Amino acid sequence: MDLITGGAALPSHLRGGIVALGNFDGFHAGHQAVVGAARDWARKLGRPALVASFDPHPARLFQPDVPPFSLSTISQRGEWLGQFGMDGAVVMPFNRALAALSAEEFVSEWLVTRLGVAGVVTGGDFTFGRGRSGSVTDLERLGLAHGFAGRVVDAVQDSAGTISSTRVRALLRDARPGMAAELLTRPFTIRGVVEHGAKLGRTLGFPTANMTLGDYVRPAYGVYAVHVVLPSGERVDGVANLGIRPMIEPPVELLETWLMDWQGDLYGQTLDVQLVAYLRPEMKLNGLDALKAQIAADATAARHMLKGG
Repeated sequence: MDLITGGAALPSHLRGGIVALGNFDGFHAGHQAVVGAARDWARKLGRPALVASFDPHPARLFQPDVPPFSLSTISQRGEWLGQFGMDGAVVMPFNRALAALSAEEFVSEWLVTRLGVAGVVTGGDFTFGRGRSGSVTDLERLGLAHGFAGRVVDAVQDSAGTISSTRVRALLRDARPGMAAELLTRPFTIRGVVEHGAKLGRTLGFPTANMTLGDYVRPAYGVYAVHVVLPSGERVDGVANLGIRPMIEPPVELLETWLMDWQGDLYGQTLDVQLVAYLRPEMKLNGLDALKAQIAADATAARHMLKGG
């Protein structure tokens, strides 16, 4: 799959495609319904199947101080979309110039001139153009004027209501990664580069791979049973502490993961840490011996949770 970023020109073989248009952060079941409709429509017509999204998320531009909220990175979304059968993904740079375009200017400049779309698929709540002035009805109307068709996909519902990124974030903050995974159709996964740390875990016999959280939404602080996907594709069971490490001064927010039954040098490598189950909140213990015993207990609990997972 081709990933087009930074406002680069769309390759000629992808022009005339059917485009799923939206943010698609997390690519949950609701997003998959929109993207799947575009893919199936494109296949029926023999046209390229594309996704067009924005980076950064519009909320980041208009509310720069908002706490981190991302459910995925661009590289993760690119991989998922490729696995989903899409031919290309266009990441539109969401800046002041793009935000200032009227609804009609956005359609004319991006959908018609830059992408040359034959059809556009969105969710029912999609808005676009300056001040979010354009609705899906406007998109269908403008599409008719510019020679492309527009389709709207209904929201995907479960027993608790509409599946949305907002619900996924709330579940993660409430320490319910398993329920979040049901909406995402995969575990919530933090991708990051392993950095050098204080190496306290090594002295305790539990060496950890340390990663910063970047712009990911902050799940509940605590200890998790995790799966770790190595650069080789190998998946390893682990136990991870996500938070500020209350026994270490000064407090530093990190994701620290001990890969159980695995040895090797991971510094500088990129890992995917999948949050499978929440084990307990962070706590301040009475000394390093107590910490060592607690880590061993956490590992036992993690092995039990991950058994057969």
